[in-house]
Amino acid sequence: MSAVISVRVPKQTKDALESAGIDVAAKTREYLEELAWETRNKNTLAELHTIVRKKVKPSGRGSAERLVRSDRDAHS
Repeated sequence: MSAVISVRVPKQTKDALESAGIDVAAKTREYLEELAWETRNKNTLAELHTIVRKKVKPSGRGSAERLVRSDRDAHS
């Protein structure tokens, strides 16, 4: 299903784009679809970030150093 969106731009703008061979309707549609996709991804990422903050506890001080040292010793 689709919806209709009307946009008013100066006639000069439309004429300039069309004289350059640009399909204004197609470009507008493409931009809006990309914007919707980015918005959905941003919202999903924010939700995931919230879940991770609630479920994962921060590492203790010195954890990274201890893990790196352990990994290096294991490969020696």
